[in-house]
Amino acid sequence: GFKPVKIWVEEKYIRAAPGGLGAAKAGANYAASLKAAYEAKQKGYAQVLWLDVDHDGIEEVGTMNVFFVFKDEVVTPALNGCILAGGVRDFVIQLLQHKKMKITERKVTISEIIERQKKGELLEAFGTGTAAVITPVGSLHFKGEDVLINNAEPGALSQSLVQEITAIQRGTAPDIFTWMEPV
Repeated sequence: GFKPVKIWVEEKYIRAAPGGLGAAKAGANYAASLKAAYEAKQKGYAQVLWLDVDHDGIEEVGTMNVFFVFKDEVVTPALNGCILAGGVRDFVIQLLQHKKMKITERKVTISEIIERQKKGELLEAFGTGTAAVITPVGSLHFKGEDVLINNAEPGALSQSLVQEITAIQRGTAPDIFTWMEPV
């Protein structure tokens, strides 16, 4: 279902490093994530939020790209050589631009997420990927505390996006972006 997941923010391991395979859809890219993912699942978390080598910049959540919805913009980490340029990520960016929403690709840090959540500016967060399309994030566990997002409920934007994308995939809505290729 479309239920928000609990995410472990990984502070010890990293998934990718500059000059490595982080931006490649390759088995070795995912192998580095298995130990931390196993440990997070043992603690009751569905996925791992991966940080950069400085353990502050956000990269991906599990094997998905990640988006944060603030009052004034939607932010996704900029592709930096360590982040996979996902197809659903691109779809979401195109949909948001089509809706005339402010979408920003930039470095986003866990420090910023915590600060903006405390100020009430973080409205929702979600991951994007081929299998799940959109997965809402209900909470982030960081430095021993749970950071609740949207009362652990799916946000309006993520619900709208998953409906729009799956309607296009299923052919029940027009593909104005030419994402689908007839075969």
